[in-house]
Amino acid sequence: MVPDGDIAVFAEAALLAAYTFKIGAPQGKPPVAALTFVGADESAVRRGESVAQAVAVARDLANTPASTKTPSWLADQAAADGLEVKVWDEEALRAEGFGGILAVGQGSVHPPRLIQLSYIPDSYDEHVVLVGKGITFDSGGLSLKPTDNMKTQKTDMAGGAVVIAVMGALAALGSPVRVTGLVAAAENMPSGTAQRPGDVITHYSGTTVEVTNTDAEGRLVLADALAYADAVLEPDTMIDIATLTGAISVALGRNIGAVYATDDELARALVSSGEATDDRLWRMPLIDDYRPALDSPIADMQNADLGGRFGAGSITAALFLREFTGKRPWAHLDIAGVGRSTVDEGTLSKGATGFGVRVLLDWLTRR
Repeated sequence: MVPDGDIAVFAEAALLAAYTFKIGAPQGKPPVAALTFVGADESAVRRGESVAQAVAVARDLANTPASTKTPSWLADQAAADGLEVKVWDEEALRAEGFGGILAVGQGSVHPPRLIQLSYIPDSYDEHVVLVGKGITFDSGGLSLKPTDNMKTQKTDMAGGAVVIAVMGALAALGSPVRVTGLVAAAENMPSGTAQRPGDVITHYSGTTVEVTNTDAEGRLVLADALAYADAVLEPDTMIDIATLTGAISVALGRNIGAVYATDDELARALVSSGEATDDRLWRMPLIDDYRPALDSPIADMQNADLGGRFGAGSITAALFLREFTGKRPWAHLDIAGVGRSTVDEGTLSKGATGFGVRVLLDWLTRR
């Protein structure tokens, strides 16, 4: 029998608590095959099931080993939900000037991709663009990560996984908003063809960026996608989601994600959806006094604070992204701390969490 309260939330939590990801034969107890909710409202159960399935999709994508999960593989998975899809390969990216995505991916034998998914309801008054970081493995590039920091980097595309999962669930949940999802996918690897610290790249917007740290690569691919969204898609609102900075884990730990926003109402709404869904968010400040950290002597900007002048790594990363949003209402979700779990506890299992799916689905379906 189901308890009193919101049955959709109960169904969602029960299904997420039963989530497993295993390559090979199960060890110990077999995974749960089915859950039956006796006496529950079917529509509420189905809603909870749709949300839980979307979270599971995001977890599955992020948990998949990078040996399988190339940018082209990720594009194939994105197309599996039957949504309208457009994919830029490396030739198309070069032809259209996506310099950030190309620069990050040029060190890998697996070329980068930009993935666009479209959900268009029968009628709508608002167009939202979701942008996800899709770094399918992040070695740090030539600014190589320490070994321990590299062990979890197959999940550095967790933001992109969230965007793919959300896009696939919108129809079932009846979202009244037109939504376009963009996933900037690349593998950040060191090699003889990798970008170097000191290189200058030109983004889709025409902005030039000096690369001072090749391990600050997520903002480079997101910048291209945001600039494209602003110039071509012309949305009412833009939201990006990314495992962007280790600094945010220092600030907020592993249970609360960060939201930066240029619009107060957008920030309030996302924080409210976070409280409602338990994908909790804390609003962080966009401190303009820190903007000089991104000044470059030879380009329009640099991608990281080379001298550590301010030490505000998550804030300066958000300030970098803001430069590519065209002054549209925009929010940035930094989920580096909450995108992975180190424990099996409650609705979480070790590995990818799918954080962001529930908050974005709630926000989009409550418009």
